[in-house]
This record gives sequence, structure tokens and C-alpha cells, in this order.
Amino acid sequence: MHAIMSAIASLFNTILPDWVRLPDLTFTMPHPIYWAGLVLFPLIAMFLIRRAAIKQVEKPDRVTRPIAYLLWLCGGMVGLHRFYARSAKVGFAFLVLFVLVLYGNSQGSLARNANSEAVNDFRDAEFQVEHYQKRVDKGRAGAQEKLDAATEAMAQAEVAREQTGEVLADWRALVGGLALLIAIGMAIDIFLIPGIVRRCATAEADAPPPSEFSVMERGPKYDPRREITNAYIVAVEKLSGASGVFVAYWSMIAVFVYYYEVIARYVFNSPTNWAHESMFLMFGMQYLLSGAFALRDDAHVRVDVIYEKFSAQTRTMIDIVTSFFFFVFTLTLMGTGYLFAMDSVDVWEVSFTEWGIQYWPVKLTIVLGAILLTLQGSVKLMRDVLYYLQLRAQ
Repeated sequence: MHAIMSAIASLFNTILPDWVRLPDLTFTMPHPIYWAGLVLFPLIAMFLIRRAAIKQVEKPDRVTRPIAYLLWLCGGMVGLHRFYARSAKVGFAFLVLFVLVLYGNSQGSLARNANSEAVNDFRDAEFQVEHYQKRVDKGRAGAQEKLDAATEAMAQAEVAREQTGEVLADWRALVGGLALLIAIGMAIDIFLIPGIVRRCATAEADAPPPSEFSVMERGPKYDPRREITNAYIVAVEKLSGASGVFVAYWSMIAVFVYYYEVIARYVFNSPTNWAHESMFLMFGMQYLLSGAFALRDDAHVRVDVIYEKFSAQTRTMIDIVTSFFFFVFTLTLMGTGYLFAMDSVDVWEVSFTEWGIQYWPVKLTIVLGAILLTLQGSVKLMRDVLYYLQLRAQ
């Protein structure tokens, strides 16, 4: 296998120009695009999903061009768009080329390390030659023998440097050639996708619909307190629901970002300095802003083995009494979060990393999340009190 790949690499290195190689990706996510994406992406996603729900065609297309182009954009290098459109043979061709690119990159990494060591050895030998040449010029005893030995070592190091450089160039040419074939195939498929999708749809027009499957519905257990409502409760629960749904779409952003990071790191040997930081900040904000949504749907984890043994009136009284600790937590979070956020805004705080993203919007979400959680907690307390009064009146 290694001999075959080396032969292919030498062939590519012979017939392809020097510029045909994988480029180094130096793209860094601009801060405005990051923040705009967090705001606009959920809005666009919600709009598209709502529009699709309104259309509600009786027999939706199994294979569509928008999804095919999306898969082409995100996974075209491995032929995902071909597999999606039931063109598996060409899809496997893309997949094989991509695996060969990964293999070539791994071998190229080893060759790059070997070449780096050879270059360092040559520089050391060159320094030794210059050093002993000065000693010879000064007539030092025994300097000539050491100069001859250093000269021979430099000659050997130069041969090693040239050999490792040739191997590195071969692997780079191989990876560049394979990547060029993938790029050509993807470029051609831009124009072929409509026809491929159309043929797939025609072939599956008479196919039976996919079998239905059911999943166990999960959610909050029935609680008569949830039937208690008024204008304030409706408004707060809509706000909590909207905030939870909005930040839920951020998880989709992580798919694209980490996909880019994997491709950049393992295909182009260009890991980013922003993907990990941007995502853990995003998930931190998501955690803060979705707390009210989780509280509304009773999704927070709690131990209720003993709690469930009590009567409805006792459970409601326990909830009313323990709400004191809930509000101590949320109000403390709100107050300390406000101090953190204002200090951060005053200095326009940024991270100490190379990316230098702004931290003050992240800390502002502490306050916003605490406000949402407090409002939803007030709804729960209101329902508990009203329900307890109803039970006492019975």
C-alpha cells in the first residue's frame, strides 16, 4: 500500500504544477459574524420551519434539491449528496478519494517532521563547519580534523534534507492531486444535482411510504396546577417558551462549526483558534437562557421519592415554602451577575485567547437568564398559592 501511494505521489508530483496542493486555511471567524449568527440563525430557522409546517403537502418529496445542495456544501467531499440521491457508486468514489486524502495527510505529517529534523541537523552541521573553519583560520591544533568531520556530517545532513524534502513534496502533491479530483467532482455535481434528484424522485415515485414509527412521548406529568392561568401567566410562559426555542437552534450552529473544525484540522492541517472557544461560550449562554424554559416544562432534575408520597395539599405547601430558596438563588444570581456584567461592559472585556472574543455579552446573559428564571418561578409560585387555596376551600 505504501509503495503504491508513493508511486502515485511521485506521478502527481511530476505532472502537476507546484500550486496544486491543499491550501492552509487561515480563516478566523470575525466577531460581528459570530454574534450576528447567534441572533439571525435561530430566526431564519424558525421562519423556514414555520413556512414548511404551513405548506403541509400531502406527499412530501423524499429527496429535495435544497437538502442535496446542503449536503453537497457540508459533506460533498465524502459524497453525502450522492448517497442522499441514491447515487451510491459515485458517492463511494468520493469517499475513497477522501480516505486517501486523510492517509496522505498522515504520511505527509510524518514526512514534514522528518524533513524538519533533517533541516535542523543540516543547520547544526553548517554551524559546526563555520565554527571549525574559524579555528582553522586561527591555526588551532586539531581544528582541521574536526572541520573535515563536520564537513562530512554537513554533506550527509544535506543529502537527508534533500531526500526528506522530496518525500514531503511527493505526499503534498498526492494530497493536492486527490483534493483536486474531489474539487472537480464537486464542481461538476453543482450542475448535476438537479438531474440526479429528479431521477431519484422519479424512481421512487411509486415506492410505498416509509413505515410509521412511534416514540414514547415524554414531558411533564399531568399536574392540575398547570390548568390555572391568567394573562400574566400566559405572557411569562410565552416568553420562557420563546427563549428556550430560540437558543435550542444554537445546537445546529455547533454542528457546522465543529464540522469545519474537523475538516480544517484533519484535511487541511489548519486547526482553528476560535471553534472550541466560540462553542463553549455559546453553550454557556444557552444553559443560562434556557433555564426558564426547563422550569416551565418541569424538566429540571429533582429527587422526589419522598415528595411523591405526600398528599397534593402537602406537596403544594412544600413547594410554596421551598420557593424561598429558589428566589434566594435567582435574585443572588441576578445581583452578582449584574455586577459582573457591568464591570465587563465598563472595560469592554474580551477573552485572553488569541481570538479575543468579547466577554461582556456573555456576562449579560447571566442577568437575562436570571430574570427569565425569576419570572417563570413567580408563575410557579402563583399557581402553587392559588391551587393551595383551592384545596383548602374544598
